[in-house]
Amino acid sequence: MTEQPAAEQLLQRAVELAQEKKAKQLTSLALSGLTLIADYFLIMSAANTRQAQAIADAIAETLKAEGRSALRIEGYREGRWILIDFGSVVAHIFLDEERAYYDLERLWGDAPRQQY
Repeated sequence: MTEQPAAEQLLQRAVELAQEKKAKQLTSLALSGLTLIADYFLIMSAANTRQAQAIADAIAETLKAEGRSALRIEGYREGRWILIDFGSVVAHIFLDEERAYYDLERLWGDAPRQQY
């Protein structure tokens, strides 16, 4: 998809920003070699829709200010599953019940993962 070190740096920066907003259960899935969708999925949980939106704002706005604009953001208004697509990294911000229902970690069970 893209140069691995750049994708890893983007992933690490997104993790830092999510942690600053108290995101829970952060997990990255390394998808390189498994799909062309992205190099990494960053999956996290939020306590409520307001927190999910705050996490999304922090990630999208800060990275945009740093020169890394999102290609698209989906689900922001509802705030139950917000997807922020940066191309090489896709951040998924879930409420607990949506995360359990869609279970991306199981769906991408072959992907190497890291907990934060």
